[in-house]
Amino acid sequence: MTADPADEIAAALATLRGRRPRPPFGGGHGGPHPHEHPGHGAHPFHGGPPWGDPGQGRFAGVARLRMLDALVSASGPLSVSEIADAVGVDQPRASRLVQQGVQMHLVERETDPEDARRTRVRVTPEGERLVSGVRGRRRDAVRSALASFTDAERAEFARLLTKFADAWPQG
Repeated sequence: MTADPADEIAAALATLRGRRPRPPFGGGHGGPHPHEHPGHGAHPFHGGPPWGDPGQGRFAGVARLRMLDALVSASGPLSVSEIADAVGVDQPRASRLVQQGVQMHLVERETDPEDARRTRVRVTPEGERLVSGVRGRRRDAVRSALASFTDAERAEFARLLTKFADAWPQG
């Protein structure tokens, strides 16, 4: 456990966010996701968070941020399959997230030194700065929400939420 319960709580919340069950809609019938905009890519991005692009569907930015968070947390570059597992998406979706991240200069592809046929993905300094800023805002929001808690309550809440997040089913 870290010394600051706010850090533990922020980490547990991020873990839970990455383990959302897949929604029952859009189940492989080839139709658009209910939150996607038709003709995505037709409108330029005007404002909003730097990891989000309305042209990629409502939740593309959230998944992209989870990918960046996983890459920053990893001990080294990840394969697309490892990214898919970390983010909780299928491999084609992970490939699209990587491509979008490359286009936005948030991630880079590199050849796997052990197998030249494979590529690995690593976060760029720009992507690291983005994740660091988001993590800081998340931690600040948690600290604000914990303002009325006692030290003992903060520690207990962090312990219980972390236990809950660790037990949450994946997929």
